[in-house]
Amino acid sequence: MSDAVPIDERVAVFDNDGTLWCEKPMPIQLDFILRRLVAMAEAKPELQERQPWKAAFERDYGWFGKLMADHYAGDDTNVRTLAGGILAAYEGISVEDFEQESDAFLRSAQHPTLERGYLETAYAPMVELLGYLEANGFSNYIASGGGRDFMRPISNDVYGIPRERVIGSASTFEYTSDEHGGTVRHKAEADYLDDGPQKPIRIWSRIGRRPLLAAGNSNGDIPMLDFTQHPDKASLRLLVLHDDAEREFDYTGGAEQALERADTSGWTVVSVKNDWATVF
Repeated sequence: MSDAVPIDERVAVFDNDGTLWCEKPMPIQLDFILRRLVAMAEAKPELQERQPWKAAFERDYGWFGKLMADHYAGDDTNVRTLAGGILAAYEGISVEDFEQESDAFLRSAQHPTLERGYLETAYAPMVELLGYLEANGFSNYIASGGGRDFMRPISNDVYGIPRERVIGSASTFEYTSDEHGGTVRHKAEADYLDDGPQKPIRIWSRIGRRPLLAAGNSNGDIPMLDFTQHPDKASLRLLVLHDDAEREFDYTGGAEQALERADTSGWTVVSVKNDWATVF
């Protein structure tokens, strides 16, 4: 076809939490982080009076829930507090050791309510869409607010997306040379949080193209969906609506602005309840 899009322009980007896999009752990576914070608080009791260790140790999930609600409302005060704890939790760990811990957790931990492993909470229709796009010459990327290095170990097995196509939040690193090839370690410094306006920036930095397709589920995905608009070619912007309490979860918190934009900008809203015959 003369009007077919060239292969190298066929780029699709997907948010991860709530778009490709389940994010309730809390993001999967948050469960991973909480276990580390609890272990730190048990080893150093003085941390039990400081946030975020206090909330983790006391299983105060309300604090973390409020944190996410505040984030989507534009208040990142507690996000910065949590980020400080996360950075401290993994300071000095090598990238290989961090990946091994992430991989082991994701392949063994169970979702707290769905009675399945975390890797079995990927949405089957989205995985099917990824496969369809790949079969038609698209390069699929993850563009997530979650940790890049947390997702990389399993991205290919779960989504068919190679690790080099995972874009996500990251800390800074330092390299130490030795006779065995040296070591790259995590520093207690944030590099960037891949959410909101950072998503288009990181997509362009990594890919150097505007995507033709983008999929998200929250207010933090609005800039990424906006960035997918082209003046001279068709594009598709998908917003996943979680409205199925029986098979998954029913919520719109953190997606209110995105749903309004979908209505006014002509985005395609995908209802979990009405459009997905199978969820997992």
